[in-house]
Amino acid sequence: MATVGGAFKDSLTQAQKDELHQIALKIVQDGKGILAADESTGTIGKRLDAINLENNETNRQKYRQLLFTTPNLNQHISGVILYEETFHQSTDKGEKFTDLLIKQGIVPGIKLDLGVVPLAGTIGEGTTQGLDKLAERAASFKKGGCGFAKWRCVLNIGTHTPSHLGMLENANVLARYATICQANGLVPIVEPEVLCDGEHDLARAQKVTEQVLAYVYKALADHHVYLEGTLLKPNMVTPGQSSSSKATHEEIGLATVTALRRGVPAAVPGITFLSGGQSELDATANLHAINTAPLGKPWKLTFSYGRALQASVLKAWGGKDENIAAAQKTLLHRSKANGDASLGKYQGEDAAGAAAESLFVAKHSY
Repeated sequence: MATVGGAFKDSLTQAQKDELHQIALKIVQDGKGILAADESTGTIGKRLDAINLENNETNRQKYRQLLFTTPNLNQHISGVILYEETFHQSTDKGEKFTDLLIKQGIVPGIKLDLGVVPLAGTIGEGTTQGLDKLAERAASFKKGGCGFAKWRCVLNIGTHTPSHLGMLENANVLARYATICQANGLVPIVEPEVLCDGEHDLARAQKVTEQVLAYVYKALADHHVYLEGTLLKPNMVTPGQSSSSKATHEEIGLATVTALRRGVPAAVPGITFLSGGQSELDATANLHAINTAPLGKPWKLTFSYGRALQASVLKAWGGKDENIAAAQKTLLHRSKANGDASLGKYQGEDAAGAAAESLFVAKHSY
């Protein structure tokens, strides 16, 4: 094998690379995607409050158990992102959630970032904390059964944002996280979310997304990240929530794929979109439009949805044991719809009910 000279030293063995690549491919296998169940205690509390349920560990465990014990979940879900509390929890029968998922052929993942903090010298921009002791934490989660991780950075579109400093700092944080994950056997999901808050139109959203992706992949290259052992979790390109101009699903699909083609290397195995506060139906229809856009797409394009998989599920459950089966049926329905969309085979559905409601939360944090 040829060696690379100069200042570069490959920190991963071929066996490590092979393992990372295979995990990434398993996550983006045809017709499947990721269930993001990594809401923080505060965030899941808001969801439980909406169904008049107290935010305590018992109720959080009960809800996550409902999700993970859904019959045939593995037909459409290939990975689940866990919050640290959930990682340590078990079913009522004493089986660890991670073991339950692995038994179904679903890869457990872990949210590793510790949230967004202000970035000094910018106009309201932030950076994501959690790099301290990240290697120790990553190694522990790998030992506990996780195969991948997630780290979210947030950028917003405004008159003077995102700035060069904001994009540079967040790209470098994502790159450091990615190298640490790979060294410890975890596939890093790189998530540079351009928020949909604002009055910007589709063209501005596309341009900013392209810029952010350029910064991110330059940083990943500078840090020698093994791209074949990564996944990207970006926003879809949509007009701002307060924009006077709207866009069709087809326009969103074309703008999104165009931005990705300009910024994401073909070496990346897959792209797992966040839903970003879209309604469940819009998130599914836009994913379908992305997969059917008339442009070449060298990566798998699928979903990593939280709100857009769970909103209807929570309403169907309502915190009542007698509704668990109905809630699980709803989760399976939404998972199948998005699995179909990831193949460009979504047929549409009735727009009535919770699935059609906007899930947008301004300046959303997890």
